[in-house]
Amino acid sequence: MPIEDIQRGLEKLQAIAMRLELKEGINQCVIINDSYNADLASLGIALDFLNSQRQDKPGSLIVSDIYQTGLPEEVLYGLVADMAKAKKAGRLIGIGAQITAHRHLFDTTDLFFSDTDEFLRSFDFGSFRNEYILLKGSRVFGFERIGEYMQQKDHQTILEIDLDALVHNLNVFRSLLKPGVKIMGMVKAFSYGSGSLEVAGALQYHGVHALAVAYADEGRALREGGIRLPIVVMNPEVRNFDVLFDWKLEPEIYSFDLLDRFIAGLTQRNGNNREKSLSAEAEEAFPVHIKLDTGMHRLGFLADEVPILAQRPRHLPQVRVASVFSHFAASEDARQDQFTLEQLNKFDVACNSLSEALGYMFLRHISNSAAARRFPEAQLDMVRLGIGLYGIGPDDYLSDLLRPVGTFRSVVSQVKMVAAGGSIGYGRNVLTHQPMQIAIVPVGYADGLNRKLGNGRGKLLINGSLCPIVGSISMDMCCADVSNISCSPGDQVIVFGPGRPVTDIARELETIPYEVLTSVSHRVKRVYYQG
Repeated sequence: MPIEDIQRGLEKLQAIAMRLELKEGINQCVIINDSYNADLASLGIALDFLNSQRQDKPGSLIVSDIYQTGLPEEVLYGLVADMAKAKKAGRLIGIGAQITAHRHLFDTTDLFFSDTDEFLRSFDFGSFRNEYILLKGSRVFGFERIGEYMQQKDHQTILEIDLDALVHNLNVFRSLLKPGVKIMGMVKAFSYGSGSLEVAGALQYHGVHALAVAYADEGRALREGGIRLPIVVMNPEVRNFDVLFDWKLEPEIYSFDLLDRFIAGLTQRNGNNREKSLSAEAEEAFPVHIKLDTGMHRLGFLADEVPILAQRPRHLPQVRVASVFSHFAASEDARQDQFTLEQLNKFDVACNSLSEALGYMFLRHISNSAAARRFPEAQLDMVRLGIGLYGIGPDDYLSDLLRPVGTFRSVVSQVKMVAAGGSIGYGRNVLTHQPMQIAIVPVGYADGLNRKLGNGRGKLLINGSLCPIVGSISMDMCCADVSNISCSPGDQVIVFGPGRPVTDIARELETIPYEVLTSVSHRVKRVYYQG
């Protein structure tokens, strides 16, 4: 076969549907469905993924007989038992005649069933609560039935998150960084629509230095989910200082007023702690992150405030400056490179003044995804990666290297023929001059499909063809013109993803990819998978 034909075929390959999918389950559980096959190597990978996601939450492993390993059964299931114990799988449920026959190799609290039917028939699913459950089974056991039974039922519009693509993008940026440069992962705004805890868990597992959120409540949710990394809160609010203290969240300090209020809150907190306990922990300096305004003119200390600021922290033993940072205004735009370099110079001068006044050095960071590549001299001690992690490149070079993380997809609910002279949707904005076949798709503006994409402006990818959206987009559904393609109920629809880039939608809306990604509603179920 010619190599060109092979390449074209590989480009059309789709991710296997039941490959380490992570879905919301019954009773506040999370289901990790890896029921495509079972062998020792993939079991180890799946258990590692379980641990990267669940953090400190309880877990359960449902595993079937494992075939065609060439090992004696006694040895094989001894290895399974040892692996489950070593990787702290939690409760183990074995399904199959072989694993049941070797139950003596496992803990006495583990459960065993002869086949999937017996498990579905007799197991108390109410015993699964607020935990992560890994399904790992040979294909013949039909574990997809278990997954279907345990999955939280929802409508068929979903946002698929490819965690392999996230890690790939992380490693692309790592390859661009100088040795020793750290990475802060931006997981604010629900990780740009991708889901905060799951993305944060993957970034923590793969060794980023810190995470950043917009508000304290986002940081608390990550802590409750088991995230242990430093978490920077970019917009701390006075009323949420107790959340910062209770959950060890590190605030951005951008003004003297905020600094004074934070110190007052921290002093009061330490005083109350001393009254309750003589523990030295109450006196431990609290990490803060100083924000400088070098030209962006949003939050931050201005250049003429830096000399005054430099005199303050030395008299404030309650806090420790963990980092000083700023924002580039236009690091992706070559026309603004002179301004970007001026920002970098201002930042360097300010950091030197602050470091000299403090008597110690802190982490310095100013680079975003674009600057990490375009301005290596600005990488400093750490870079902040946001949109690039999620597969949107600031330039053609990075766009070719990065992989999209999210696929926003739905299905065709109904196909019908509209006669000439008919109308489609609210307001009768589209009148058919000839017969038109339309597909009704259960995704609307309440899901994040912008109404401006209606009436022919936007498109949906159906069976590999871009089909114009016709009529006004409704709250929960829309219609597409499928007159020129073969289409049936149940066919897959891609709102954005492979073949329909987010950047194209942003262009049609005259906006930026950030807005498209963060507009996907929380009611849209996120499904996570790793190959």
